[in-house]
Amino acid sequence: MPKALEHSATSWKGQALKHNRSILDRLDPRLRLLFTSVFALLVVAANSLGVLLVCLATALTFALLAKLNLRRTLRRVLAMDLFVIFLLFMLPFTTEGTPLFEVAGFVASVEGVQHALFIGLKANSTLLCLLALIGTLSASTLGHALAYLKVPEKLVHLLLFTVRYLDVIGQEYKRMRRAMQARAFVMRANRHTWRAIGYLIGMLLVRSLERSERINNAMKCRGFTGQFYLLDNLRLTRIDYLFAIFSCGYLGALIGAILL
Repeated sequence: MPKALEHSATSWKGQALKHNRSILDRLDPRLRLLFTSVFALLVVAANSLGVLLVCLATALTFALLAKLNLRRTLRRVLAMDLFVIFLLFMLPFTTEGTPLFEVAGFVASVEGVQHALFIGLKANSTLLCLLALIGTLSASTLGHALAYLKVPEKLVHLLLFTVRYLDVIGQEYKRMRRAMQARAFVMRANRHTWRAIGYLIGMLLVRSLERSERINNAMKCRGFTGQFYLLDNLRLTRIDYLFAIFSCGYLGALIGAILL
C-alpha cells in the first residue's frame, strides 16, 4: 500500500491511510510531474472563461480517475476556497472598470467579478490536478522521479528528509507540550503564555538541530557521502506512451486556445 503524499501534508505516519489504486497509479511518475507542471503553467496563463472551464473539467476528471478520498479532498479544496471567497468579495470593489452594482457607497465592477472568478477557477483546477497526479505518489517515488528529471540533488534530498522527519519533529513537540501540561500550564492571552510558547519553539529548534547532527553522524558511519542512489528503474510502458500522446495533443490544443 503506497504511503501517498495526498493523505497528509504534515505527517509521515498520516500517509499510511488507505488509498485505492487507480489507473493513474500505473502511469510513469515522470510523465505525471511533467504534465502537471505544464498544465499548471497554462492554467495560470489562461484568460478565457471557456478555457478555464475546460481545465477545471479536466482536473475533475483526473480526480475521479485517481479515486481520491472525497471527504479529504473537499476539505482541502474548501480550505483554499475560503481565501478565494474573500477575494470574490474584495476584488469587485477594488478593481476599476464598468460598474455592476453598488453596496453602501462602494461600487463593484464587472472586471473585478471576472478577475475573482478567474482566480477561483485557476486555483481549483491546479489544486485538483496536483492532488490527483502528484498527491497520490509516494514520497520515495516522487523523489526518484524528480531525480530522473535532473532536479538538483540537494532539493530532492531536502524533500525526502523533510517528509521523513516531519513526524519525528511532531512527536518531539507533543512530548514537550505534555510536559508543560503536566506542570499545569494553560494557554492564555497573557505575557507568561507568550514567553512559554517562545521557549517551546526555541527548545524545539535546539532539539531538532541536535537530532539532525546525530542523524548526520549515523549516516556517515554507514558510508553516506552526500549522494542517494536511485533504486527504482523507471521505464515507460504502453500506457505511458498513450498518456504521452494524449498529453501532447491536449496541451497543444490548450496552448492554441490560449493564444487565440
